[in-house]
Amino acid sequence: RCSVIIIKGSNSVLIDTSPDVRNQLLSNKIKSISSVVFTHTHADQTNGLFELRPFFWKNKKRINVYGDPVTINHLKKKEDYLFKKISVYPPIVKANIINSRFSLGQQNEKINFKTITVKHGKINSLVYIFEKTAYISDSNDLSIIRMKELKNLKYLIIDCLKLEKHPSHYNLDEVLHIYSHLKPKKMILTNLHHDLDYNLLLKKLPPNVVPAYDGLKINL
Repeated sequence: RCSVIIIKGSNSVLIDTSPDVRNQLLSNKIKSISSVVFTHTHADQTNGLFELRPFFWKNKKRINVYGDPVTINHLKKKEDYLFKKISVYPPIVKANIINSRFSLGQQNEKINFKTITVKHGKINSLVYIFEKTAYISDSNDLSIIRMKELKNLKYLIIDCLKLEKHPSHYNLDEVLHIYSHLKPKKMILTNLHHDLDYNLLLKKLPPNVVPAYDGLKINL
C-alpha cells in the first residue's frame, strides 16, 4: 500500500496510487499532481486512482498516467469510467504507454526516468530510476544485483515485506544481500509488514540502511 511522490519545482510525479493515497496526500499537504507512473497492476498500487479526482476538478485538465501495456490495459478495463466518458461524470485521466527511457516536466523541472522490468512473483513490475535514485516497489527478483544501472546510487528505495522468505517480495535477508552487492549510499526499506518493527529494525540494520515511514522526505 505504498506510493511515493517526486517533486521538482512545480513538477510533481506520483508513483502508484495506493488505497491510502488520499490520506497520505492530505497528511503531507500535497496540493498538485502533474502526472502518475505505475509500477504494476496490483490493487495495493492502483486502487487509489479514483482519489485523484480533486486534482482534475482543480485544474480542469485530465492527469496523464503512465505504465507498461499490461498495467494500462488493466486499468482501462477495470476503471474505464476514469479514462473515457461513460455517464455524466467526466474522465479524469489520460493513458500513456511508457518507454524504457522517458522524461516528465519542462525545462529545469524535467525529471528523466529509466525503467527496468523485474519479477514480482508470477507477474512483472517496473523499477523507476531517476535523479541517482531507484524505486523498487514489489519485487523478489534477485537478478538486480547484476544490473549496472542500480549500482552505487545515492538512494535505493526497495520493497522489504517480511522477515521470512516470501514468493513475490524481498525479505530482510534478501535486501541486505542486495545492499552488499549494489552498494547504494543509502538504502530505504519500504512496504514493511507488521512483523518488521520499526524500532527493532533501527537497532539491527547497518548504518546506511533505514526503514521508511509514512511522510518520509528525502532531498535528491
